[in-house]
Parts: sequence; C-alpha cells; structure tokens
Amino acid sequence: MLILSADTTARTATAAICNDKTCLGLVQKTEEVTHSEIMMVEIDRLLKNAGLSLSDIDMFAISAGPGSFTGVRIGVSLIKGLSFMSGKPVVGVSSLESLAENGRGTEKRFIACSVMDARRNQLYNAIFEYDGDVRTRLCEDRLISADALASELEHFDLPVYFFGDGTHIARKAFPKCRTTPDAMVYQNASSVASVAFELYNSSKDKSLFNDTMLRPVYLRDSQAEREYKQKNGGADNE
Repeated sequence: MLILSADTTARTATAAICNDKTCLGLVQKTEEVTHSEIMMVEIDRLLKNAGLSLSDIDMFAISAGPGSFTGVRIGVSLIKGLSFMSGKPVVGVSSLESLAENGRGTEKRFIACSVMDARRNQLYNAIFEYDGDVRTRLCEDRLISADALASELEHFDLPVYFFGDGTHIARKAFPKCRTTPDAMVYQNASSVASVAFELYNSSKDKSLFNDTMLRPVYLRDSQAEREYKQKNGGADNE
C-alpha cells in the first residue's frame, strides 16, 4: 500500500511516501516560512523523485493534532483536499503517537514519552510502552505540566525517552531520562504513515477513513476562544 503522509503540527514540517511501513522518500523542513508555502512543493518533489503521481497513492495519512492550531489546520485541510480529489482513504493519527513511533527499536522495552510545547507552562503529552514490536498506550493525549509529568514518570522502572519539541522542557523536570538521538526528536512523516497503516489495517470498518470524517484535534481552545470566554465571563478550559 502506497501511503502519502504529512505532519505540520509543529515547527518542523514533514512529508513522506511509504510502501506499507517502508519509507520510499522523506522530507523534514524547519524554516521560518508557513507550512502552507512549502508542503505542496515538497509533496510534488517527493512524488517526482519516486516516479509516482497522486493517482498512484493508495492512502493518505496526517497528524491531526494536537499541536500548533495553525499547523494542525493546514495539514488537515491539505490532506482532506488530496483525499477528496483522489477518492482514496485518509487516516488521521495522533501527533503524539506518531512522535512515539520515532523511537521504535531504541531498546527492547522502554517508555516513549511524547512531549510537545503547548506554551503557558504546559505540554501536550502521551505515554507509551514499547515491548519489542508492541506499542501500548498508557494514557490519552492530554495537557499536563512538566512537573506533574515528572512525578508520574518516577513510577516507571523502564528507561524513559522523550520525543517532541517539548523535550528540553521535560528533561529539566525529569533529568533521569535517557538521551534521545536528535534524528528521533522531531516530527517524522514516515512514523505518521506507520501508525496510520496499523490503524487502518486493524479497523473492521474502512468506511470511517474518508475526508468527511477527518477532524483536527486541539485539546484546548484557541487563544481567540479563550479571550472570548474570559471577556464574556466564562472560565478558561484549562
């Protein structure tokens, strides 16, 4: 199955073409430009380098969040459009789960702790345990402070690795973690494809994977929504 995947949830934008779980081409860009300016250019380049066209793609995959509000919207809108035009299935995955997948094979058993900088002294976080090839989710995607996360990690007797742009924040709170190789820290679209491939194959109802069902995941209100609630006497949802 040929999968075109992308992730624009953080500063590093990435796209890939994979055959099942084998990466055929990958691009990762960390530039001072908006993701909307570069993603289609990079996707076109990936397709040309692989000798493929959009009609050859069997499935699309995208990190649907959490992450940057603008980045999440850009990625979801782009992949929804490609899926709609081609009529091919699209799978939205957790950006935190795909970050954890970066670490597959690091050790036989370890804790993959995904941490994205959510600002306002918080992290977007999820924790996974790897035992060989098996990835087990230990908590739902959530907002949490670095100190609260560190307290939870004290209870694990397995090596802990951080993945994501919140790694520097999490390491200060939990210095007992292992050092994650730089190449594994940031968003990687081949990991998005790997998680999407697993999700698609394990689902009995393939009709769920279409552009109308794909939704962005934010975990909290945008700044504009928070300001509106505060102005009108509502409580901030954090």
